[in-house]
Amino acid sequence: MIIAIAQTNFTVGDIAGNVEKIAALHKKAAAQKADLIIFSEMSITGYPPEDLVLRKGFQEEAMQAVAQLVQLTRNGPAILAGGLWREKTSLYNTAFLIESGIVLHRQYKHNLPNYSVFDEKRTFAEGIIPGPTLWRGKKLGIMICEDMWKPEVAENLKKQGAELLITINSSPYDVKKQEARYANARTRIKQTGLPLIYVNQIGGQDELVFDGNSFTMSAKGEITGHLKGFEEDFFVLNYDNGVITSQNFPPPSQNDEEATLRGMYQAMMLGLRDYVRKNRFPGVLLGLSGGIDSALTAAIATDVLGAKSVHTLMMPSVYTSKESMEDAAECAKALGIKLDIVPISPAMLAFDEMLAPLFTGKKPDITEENIQSRLRGNILMAVSNKTGNLVLTTGNKSEMAVGYATLYGDMCGAFNVLKDVYKTTVYKLAHWRNKQSPVIPARIITKAPSAELKPNQTDQDSLPPYALLDAILMRLVEDQLSINEIATQGYDRKTVEQVAKLLYRSEYKRCQAAPGVKITEMSFGRDRRYPLTNGWNA
Repeated sequence: MIIAIAQTNFTVGDIAGNVEKIAALHKKAAAQKADLIIFSEMSITGYPPEDLVLRKGFQEEAMQAVAQLVQLTRNGPAILAGGLWREKTSLYNTAFLIESGIVLHRQYKHNLPNYSVFDEKRTFAEGIIPGPTLWRGKKLGIMICEDMWKPEVAENLKKQGAELLITINSSPYDVKKQEARYANARTRIKQTGLPLIYVNQIGGQDELVFDGNSFTMSAKGEITGHLKGFEEDFFVLNYDNGVITSQNFPPPSQNDEEATLRGMYQAMMLGLRDYVRKNRFPGVLLGLSGGIDSALTAAIATDVLGAKSVHTLMMPSVYTSKESMEDAAECAKALGIKLDIVPISPAMLAFDEMLAPLFTGKKPDITEENIQSRLRGNILMAVSNKTGNLVLTTGNKSEMAVGYATLYGDMCGAFNVLKDVYKTTVYKLAHWRNKQSPVIPARIITKAPSAELKPNQTDQDSLPPYALLDAILMRLVEDQLSINEIATQGYDRKTVEQVAKLLYRSEYKRCQAAPGVKITEMSFGRDRRYPLTNGWNA
């Protein structure tokens, strides 16, 4: 039989638009004489639909969409697609096998993930452990995403005579995810002795990026076909007597640093593009300070949206160096993007005058630094209101972790592509991007980072060196180690305690931060949910 795989970018809630995409690809599969076309998990509704699925109107529209797919199959190939279905008061994450104007099979997801970014037990009921689905004389072993990551579904499918495993997925990207997918697929193959087809969603959805990277594996666990990462793709394979053959071949290894950085950059591009496109913003706006974070953010935005859709502002104060002015201008020129200069010194003087009666007898401190940052945030929001452009905030994960950011100041914005990228990785990504074409001035990469809110300021006035800071943060955040455990690894205990204190007392800032692309296994947000009021600091 001929099977088509459609790795498609669906939009959460746009049920009509998603059905149109399915219809267009069904027509494409028919032209290639496919017997079956497979789509990703919850392709009808988009994933994750979160609490939208609790609304009766949404449920009704999603179920009515299945009837539209039924009509499609009166001519052309069968469809295997994901959506939702309600039985009495229970709602299920469902796979539909539809052919010749009939829903041949509805299969409910058995294993509901309830960790990391997933909350499926909140919205869906657990389906029974499924058996194989008989289709054209073949027993298909259908699994819905998490069903592949646990053994019991595959065990039951094999026990009841399944001949081919098909898993439909909405599996979000992180830097280690693809190798984990391969490993789990091989475990299920070893367990069953069956070949496997893995179909994943593509696209950005709020903080999540679905990277595609769909694949097929032989009964020996060898990758026999692979779709592209970070873009829509479509391919046709042949399945005959337990053997999958196709014209698609495995991608190069994902284990080297070059591939990892490329994947991170592609994830940030895709996450930003879909946030802007799906929310219908005309373009983006950001402050270009002459520092590395804003330069890298501008490069990502330009690469994915085009130079005409990126507007930047340089907002100098009396503390802004000549070098920063030059570096911002050079970066904007290299990228071909618009740069406007809006000095904030007049506003600083106005605030000094306004607040003088309240601050009499008090020395200048971080208050005056924060006013500068908030003035810049106000300017960005004012221009955003006039133009409709989305404001990008540019803080990195290291800064978000320790609260080295000003609420309603440099945290001002609606999306942050660097939110889950440590500062040391920002430098690596800048080097990687410049290898493709030099757009970030060398001095931006080599100079000491500084907020330039007071004379001769550098980040290291307040923080440990970033290499040390990130090493400790990775152990606190990604590995969830205690202060004692980190200290026993050779790190100075006082430094670890300092970083931990900054991390835990900055939760209130992260709670108010803009959403941003998930890159690591433990991003701030849905991966890591800590109380704002917290007396535990170990």
